[in-house]
Amino acid sequence: MSDQFELLAPGGDLESIKAAIVAGADAVYCGLDNFNARNRATNLTFENLSGVVRLAHQHQCKIFLTLNVIILESEVPALVRLLNKLVNTDIDGVIVQDIGLFSILKKHFPTLDVHASTQLNTHNEGQILFLKQLTASRVNLSRELNIDEIKHLAQFGHQHDVLMEVFVHGSYCIGFSGLCYISSVRNGSSGNRGRCSQPCREQYQTTETGKDYPLNLKDNSAFSDMAALADAGVYSLKVEGRIKKSHYVYTVVDTWRQQIDSFCSKGEMLTDTSRLYTVFNRDFSNAFLKGDINKSMFIDNPRDHAATHFSNIYSCTSMDEVKAVKKKLYDTKTDIIQQVERVTKDLCVEKLALDIKVIAAESQPLQVELKTPHGLIQLQSESDLVSSEKFTLDEEGVTKWVNSFANVDYQVNHIDLSALASGLYIPYKEQTVIKEKVAVALNGNKPLIAPVELSKPGMEAASEYNQPPQLHTLISSVEDLELQSKPNTSVYYQLPEALACDLDRLVDLFERNDQLIPWFPAILIGENYDAALTFLEQVQPSRIVTNNSGVGYAAYQRGIDWVAGPQMNIINSYSLACLKDEFNCVGAFISNEINKKQIKPLVKPDNFELFYSIYHPITLLTSRQCLFHQTVGCKKKRFDDKCLRKCDKSASILSLKHASYVVDKQRGAHNSLYSQENYLNLEVIKDHSGLFDGYMVDLRDIKTHTQMALEKPALLEAFREQLKGDAAPSALHTKIAPTTMAQYKKGL
Repeated sequence: MSDQFELLAPGGDLESIKAAIVAGADAVYCGLDNFNARNRATNLTFENLSGVVRLAHQHQCKIFLTLNVIILESEVPALVRLLNKLVNTDIDGVIVQDIGLFSILKKHFPTLDVHASTQLNTHNEGQILFLKQLTASRVNLSRELNIDEIKHLAQFGHQHDVLMEVFVHGSYCIGFSGLCYISSVRNGSSGNRGRCSQPCREQYQTTETGKDYPLNLKDNSAFSDMAALADAGVYSLKVEGRIKKSHYVYTVVDTWRQQIDSFCSKGEMLTDTSRLYTVFNRDFSNAFLKGDINKSMFIDNPRDHAATHFSNIYSCTSMDEVKAVKKKLYDTKTDIIQQVERVTKDLCVEKLALDIKVIAAESQPLQVELKTPHGLIQLQSESDLVSSEKFTLDEEGVTKWVNSFANVDYQVNHIDLSALASGLYIPYKEQTVIKEKVAVALNGNKPLIAPVELSKPGMEAASEYNQPPQLHTLISSVEDLELQSKPNTSVYYQLPEALACDLDRLVDLFERNDQLIPWFPAILIGENYDAALTFLEQVQPSRIVTNNSGVGYAAYQRGIDWVAGPQMNIINSYSLACLKDEFNCVGAFISNEINKKQIKPLVKPDNFELFYSIYHPITLLTSRQCLFHQTVGCKKKRFDDKCLRKCDKSASILSLKHASYVVDKQRGAHNSLYSQENYLNLEVIKDHSGLFDGYMVDLRDIKTHTQMALEKPALLEAFREQLKGDAAPSALHTKIAPTTMAQYKKGL
């Protein structure tokens, strides 16, 4: 049982990584300066990465590198240059979100172990199979899942050689990861790029229920759930906290190490959580894991709860007693900080010293001796040195040559040229061969993997672009089925996230309307994913649009044409090529997070369609929690399946930073937060003429502040005139207001 769990710790900077290692982490996840989902962390440079890996391996700890953001087209060359270096390090794995990056790794860097990031929000079997096909060896599951859902997926993963990773400690997000755009919409700081500014933690105008922080959740802690996690078959227990300090990482990891060891060796669980409360926390909850999604998960204070916790423990009744608690906490944290400094001060990540001696004598091979901390390496040329009056080996040239032996692990410490005779010649290509042999020797006698030069995916022939773009519309009400009669308009129908409870009616609806195209949501958990499979089997649609890769995989298996929806976060050509080549995907929506400049370099595969949503209510986040507990109130104490199926409610919240948001709950859907203004982008039509095969207008009845002066049929006709170029954009802007297109201006 001791090998059942991996304790996976956060490493936001070098000191936190050291703290995690000495605290007993089995693995640490950390990022470099870019391409990772914690831009606010200090992160590592590539120069100290190898030293970190070496230090970790000395302590039987693995290092996983986070490349868990979506990748812009312009960044791919730099990313490939990084991968060309990473592939020749001893890194234990990379954590990935972007579908295009998965494809690049699969095709060109198969020796790198690949893990699927929590940003992919994996919560059903199809998503695991989708990621398995992209060579993911493990998947970090959605934080919102309960233990029964986790157990089902963990057992499914074991059957398909995919390990499951679960967050067990640290911050909860109010929204499903990877599907939260609130920071992106407000200020261009996308959570899908590691730049989330955490608007959910901000203060809002006091709500009807008297709450100032209505979106703020307590922290996650499954400290008392070891037995359930073991029974579920979870492999990796992951601690959140790459923007936390080293004393936090040390305390949490050491406490969890003791818990795991106690459970695995004696079958006993520790119950003392006082150390976890000593460092930063917002109080703790394991309600998602328990499947008890209740209002006690919220806390009306995003700051450190430690002093409040211990003031309650000690039953403080006066300010002096509270001050004494705060003083004791301060002293305790100071002691922890000093302890971490003591236990990590001798941990070194500096490059290893390399002493080099060059021996050159006439009629003898050129000899190079490398003295490393691991021993002596001796190499020599194939041919002998000869006397010459020109092109000879001189001290300056040999010194430059020898200094080039340095790499990410070794720095040249001392060069001995005392045995270098003068006036000798050897072909330069032999020096090159020796340098290559040195590189292999310093790489543990493993051949270096040659760098990859990545070509851009092939572009569809220009003649294919001449088809005029089509108009598409998304509806969610049977009253809007009349829109199917409009010429040259494809109609998508939004399927609910609670698909199982309404399956028979929906199957009948689509069988009676065979031109209606199913639009699958991003979240389909448990029986609702199973219902999606049943729907595909019974309806056999000719085409679907899905925001859930698990449904896309199921469509691919069944030979159904499928289009990747906008919440699959597609922003580069490599993702498009991957979807087509790996999963027979026939088209994709481009993410609304990117701007004109970022869209411009995109190319689409042959016989592949590109779409863009030009008008829609902006979903800021989707939550498995109830967003009405803290806003207008709800008589129910917890959110359950009945709430998911039947609740239909709306409210508004106002940030003290003057941003107003709409809380909306549709029947059969999870709670969502929307921008007060709908997205309307008519510029994209002329900016990218010929690129997109279709534009979508979302006419679902989401109660935002945007008002339409036209009935839906007339509104579609107005959009159709825009596509034909028969109307000025200002005409539509007078009929739909207020609107925004800030994302298209800011981009990622």
